[in-house]
Order: sequence, then structure tokens, then C-alpha cells
Amino acid sequence: MFEQTQDEMDQRFMREALRVAERALESEDVPVGAVVVRDRNVIGRGYNQREHLQDPTAHAEVLALTAAAEQRGSWRLDGCTMYVTLEPCPMCAGALVLARMDRLVFGAYDPKGGACGSLYEISNDARLNHRIETVGGVLAGPSAELLRAFFRHRRSLGEK
Repeated sequence: MFEQTQDEMDQRFMREALRVAERALESEDVPVGAVVVRDRNVIGRGYNQREHLQDPTAHAEVLALTAAAEQRGSWRLDGCTMYVTLEPCPMCAGALVLARMDRLVFGAYDPKGGACGSLYEISNDARLNHRIETVGGVLAGPSAELLRAFFRHRRSLGEK
């Protein structure tokens, strides 16, 4: 049987996160998608639902973590990898650390709010009790283009 390399696996699951991100468009929310993977199986999915739920914490990562924890029957998500289309913000990076996530793979960097390499290094802060192996820039082009298209559309409607 053909074994996928880590890079191939990362791209495969990032494509799944991109598919999930497109669901956010239905509720006119910023198209960010996340999947949690354990043993090559997706155990949690989430996409931004702040507008739909009117909840400032309804980020893709938080919703995917909640789904994965429910699936596992534990808040401890050791042995899992999160794939998310945009570099996590401080809230989400903190949630990933608290969930004991092993790996984080993200698409586009977020120079204005990213907390896993751009503005902050929460995922690898030695002062915290857990660190996460972090890989950024996987399918960054398609991830960034989905966001750019969303904001271009919003601006064309006169919205911010």
C-alpha cells in the first residue's frame, strides 16, 4: 500500500479545511475552516460562525476543538493535529495549547492577528506548560485567496 509523506498528508487535510471554510460563506462569515485529525481520520470540523451564532468565540478552531473533544470523550487532544486555513489568533492559539494539541498546520499567515509566528508565539511559548509543533504556510495561496475574495466582495457592497 502507498504511504503518504507528511507533506502530502498536510496538504490533503488542508484541502479538507479549505472545503470546510467555504461553509462560512453561507452565513456571510470570514471563510476560515479547521479540522482536527487523529490517526489519519478527521474527528472534528469547524468553520467561523461568529455572525450566525452572534458569538465572538465561535472561531473555526474553537468549534473544531469542541467537536473533536466530544468525539474523543475528552478535552485532552494529545495525538491530534489541527489543520486551519488561517494562522490562529491569541484566543485560538491558547485554546490549542490548553487542549494539548500535538501539531498545528495552518495555511495563510495573519500579520495583523496571528499568534503562532506572526505577532505572537503562543503555540511555542516556553513559559506555558505545553508546546505545539507548528507548520505554517501549507496551501497558503488558496487559503489567502479565499479570504481576499471574501473581503473584496464585502468592500464591493460598501462594507468593511
